Amino acid sequence: MREWKLQQYRGSYCIVWNDDGGRRRYTLGTADHREAEARAPAFFAELTRPRGETVRELWQAYLSDMSGRAVTETMKFTWRAVEPVFGTLDGTAVTIAHCRAHTEARRAAGIGDGTIHTELGHLRMVLLWAEKRGLVSKAPHIERPPKPAPKDAWLTREEANSLINAAKTPHIKLAIRLMLGTAARNAAALELTWDRVDFYRSTLSLRDPKDLTRRKGRATVPLSDGLKAALVEAKAGALTNHVIEWAGAPVKSIKRGLKAAGTAIGRPDVSPHMLRHSAAVWLAEDGHSMEEIAQFLGHKNSRMTANVYARFSPTHLRKLANSLEI
Repeated sequence: MREWKLQQYRGSYCIVWNDDGGRRRYTLGTADHREAEARAPAFFAELTRPRGETVRELWQAYLSDMSGRAVTETMKFTWRAVEPVFGTLDGTAVTIAHCRAHTEARRAAGIGDGTIHTELGHLRMVLLWAEKRGLVSKAPHIERPPKPAPKDAWLTREEANSLINAAKTPHIKLAIRLMLGTAARNAAALELTWDRVDFYRSTLSLRDPKDLTRRKGRATVPLSDGLKAALVEAKAGALTNHVIEWAGAPVKSIKRGLKAAGTAIGRPDVSPHMLRHSAAVWLAEDGHSMEEIAQFLGHKNSRMTANVYARFSPTHLRKLANSLEI
């Protein structure tokens, strides 16, 4: 959300804000500070009210209105896929036929239904937002392919050890240990800086307090002895403030190195998400409560954790099965 502030200009108050990289100013027609404060919100709302009805205009207006949220960064990329079919259409003119044309074109390009589901979901979100703000009379129905079932593969502890040993570079080894030892999401692990690793208390915070972007839950978690030792060793040779680094620079992706290690041990399907999923499965297998696992994973609600991981717990539904003993 864009912010404004009051300034004096030639004896009168005005509102000032940044718009598309430029600085804008609008006079409020009063020299009285209290009156300027009263007028400013309504003036600013009208001056920055989204204009236009095409999907392209509505999409850009949504990004501006929701600036600072993590999803807007993703939407800058999904727009490239959505634009060819929908860009010039009026928001109310989108039909099921357009949605199906988009789906067919993306499938023909080798894109999976999960990605297509997300792309059309972003379109749906923009149009519903536009309806709430009166920019379109009614958001049309957006048909999406069914969301694929989540990938359910995980590593055993033996496979995890083999994966670490198969990694060819120190930063890939450390990243694997970090993600398995903290159940961190890929981005959280790669963005982790040393100032958030507390060796004295043996904890680390996956949440950057200076990052105001809304992100999926990132917890503060304790360090196991093995992970702590690996981090102490890495810190001694660190060249940057990032925990995962290579050649004196932060690492943007470990997918290639992780893929190579996975292929070497017969698990070419390994991914950063699989490391987090594996950690959660191990926690459930060891009989920890869903509430504790939810906190460790950064989930806001333990019911979501239970829906995915309760079946791995040795005690899950055990009492019910015992009730059926003949």
